[in-house]
Formats: sequence, C-alpha cells, structure tokens
Amino acid sequence: MTSDSAIQSNIPTVPESESVADCHVQIRLKSEGERLLLTLPPETEVPGAASWLDLWQQLKHRLNAGERFWQENTTVHLMAQDRLLDGQKLQAIADALSEVQLQLVRVYTSRRQTAVAAATAGYSVEQQPPNFSLNQKSSEPTELLAEPLYLQLTVRSGVEFRHPGTIVILGDLNPGGTVIADGDIFVWGRLRGVAHAGAAGNRECRIMALQMEPTQLRIADAVARAPGTSPEQFHPEVAYVTPEGIRIAKAIDFLRPTFS
Repeated sequence: MTSDSAIQSNIPTVPESESVADCHVQIRLKSEGERLLLTLPPETEVPGAASWLDLWQQLKHRLNAGERFWQENTTVHLMAQDRLLDGQKLQAIADALSEVQLQLVRVYTSRRQTAVAAATAGYSVEQQPPNFSLNQKSSEPTELLAEPLYLQLTVRSGVEFRHPGTIVILGDLNPGGTVIADGDIFVWGRLRGVAHAGAAGNRECRIMALQMEPTQLRIADAVARAPGTSPEQFHPEVAYVTPEGIRIAKAIDFLRPTFS
C-alpha cells in the first residue's frame, strides 16, 4: 500500500526484560478522561525504516511491563503524527492493544497515506496539519486548506473522518457515520449520515451527493436536517448556504445563474 511495504512483515515478540529504546524518542501512553492517548514520536525524530522495530519493541514493553492503569475495553486514540503507517502496521498496533484489553478506535495523522490506510481499516480518522496539538483552539485560523482527501470506501456507523481540506468519498456515508471537512464534501454515493463542510467557518463551502438523504447537514455554523419524507426520485444534489440557511438544489440547476 505504501512505500514502506517492503519492511519485514514478521513482527518479533519482545520479552518484558528487554530494555526500552532511546528515551528521547519514546512512545507515550497516557490517560485522558475515559480514553487513552497512544503517541508515537515524529518520523523526523526517528528517521529510517528500521525504526519501526524499535517502536514495536517500545509498545510491547510499555503495554506489558509495570502496573496497568486502565480499565478493560478502554478506547485508544493513536497520535501517529507524521509517521507513515500502512494497514499491516495499524493491525499490529491494534492487535497489541487488544492483547491487554484495549481498543483502537481513532487515528490522528498528518500523513495522507496513513489516513487512507486507517480509514480503509475502519477506524475514525482525523488528518491534521503538521505540528498540530490537541490543545490548539479550533478558532485558530489555518492559512491554506490541505490537499483533498480521496477515500474509496463506505463510511460505516460509528466512524468519523476529519480532514483540514476537501473530502471526496467514492462510496456511501451510512447513518451513524460522520464526515467533517474544512473544505467541501463530495459523496459519490448515498449520503445518509452527518456531513459538515466548512468546519473552520467557511460558509462558501458545498456538500454534494449523488443521493442526498442526510441525518444532518452542516456548513460552517449553519445546520439543516433532512425532510421527513423521501422524494420519489433522487438526483445528484448540492447543499449550500443562503441568508435563509442551508438550501439543497439539483446539481444541474445549481450551476445556473439563478443559484448565484
């Protein structure tokens, strides 16, 4: 899937007595409310493909050594930062967490390849700009939107994707699924979940779907819900903001001057 797919696939087991790698590039695991944050050191601090084995050893040591301070079935949010993780590595991390009754549910990353791999594996994903911090206020402006994120999958119930740019989904957005983008949202399928475009405050953003049946639509601070009855025939539609709130028009009509 990624350029590092040639890395050794068999992950060695590490005895608890084995020493931990360089303390300056340690994996961190801490409790935050009812979740755990698992933070990987940035790629720039541990350059080279071989560093994955060091990280794996650290993770196994961290999870199996010492007293466990978490409850069973606690959810884990993986702070991957700029580290490149393919589906195999994400599965290895999830398996290691599962062995100690922890559940990986969300991945934060600044790498497009990692975001796509995590989304494909069924995790909630938040793609972030470099040097992002969870303590950063959402009102702080971002100079430029990130490149569009393309996902060929179905967004299942309970899964959430966040991206600081436009999101294009080649598939369906199911009820219970959520997509949040600072740019536009394009769903080349059925939109039946929650879609929030212009999340950073841009009311010029649009939401488009081949079949619009949303649970909720949001563009910037404007909110709309689907009508109580479904139309007899569906057409590709675009949701946009007017002074009266969010409106939905057929895509072919939206391009006409009357919808300027």
